[in-house]
Amino acid sequence: MQNREIFTKALEFRHACKLFDEKKKINEQDIRYILEAGRMSPSSFGMEGWKFLVITDEKLKEELKPCCWDQPQITTCSHLVVILGALNPLKLQSGTPQKRFARRDLPDDMIQRYVGVYKTFIDAKRDDTDTFAWSARQTYIAATNMMMAAAVLDIDSCPIEGFEKEKVDKILKLDTDEFQTSLILPFGYRVKEQPKHMRRDFDDIVEFVR
Repeated sequence: MQNREIFTKALEFRHACKLFDEKKKINEQDIRYILEAGRMSPSSFGMEGWKFLVITDEKLKEELKPCCWDQPQITTCSHLVVILGALNPLKLQSGTPQKRFARRDLPDDMIQRYVGVYKTFIDAKRDDTDTFAWSARQTYIAATNMMMAAAVLDIDSCPIEGFEKEKVDKILKLDTDEFQTSLILPFGYRVKEQPKHMRRDFDDIVEFVR
């Protein structure tokens, strides 16, 4: 199968699965493939300001479910991935941004130039809420890649924003100065037939500016 066909098939397969088959579990090789797609995702300034919590413990899923509007995906999925957005690790005083830039095979003066540009960018953030909003936007890139990687393997997913963030952070015992919950992403296998994709026409949303 040609690359375009593989990707198109994955696009057609992927949908927001609302109910998973509790009896079917994703194998270790496949879940690692999905998570690797997230790890390899691009991020602003190459900061990789994310962390992926992979939950398979059924009791913990049950505890999280009421904080996620009682959505059945939380407890019926095979693997529940909670995607965290970074906060303090994105600040220069943490030393992490400098380490990220230092990975590049560049002269020291060029690295310092990158750090200077980053400092201007991050200092412009009004507060931690603003910084986390930027961080959370990056996690959606990783989430999309994970969902598409899953679809290539005929594994379903459903991105979930419907949750009470502070309660989820507390249940997961997060140090919210470091990381906070950005998105919840269950993976598993569907039990119901996939609904028809409803999308606007290509010409309604695409305009070529020449």
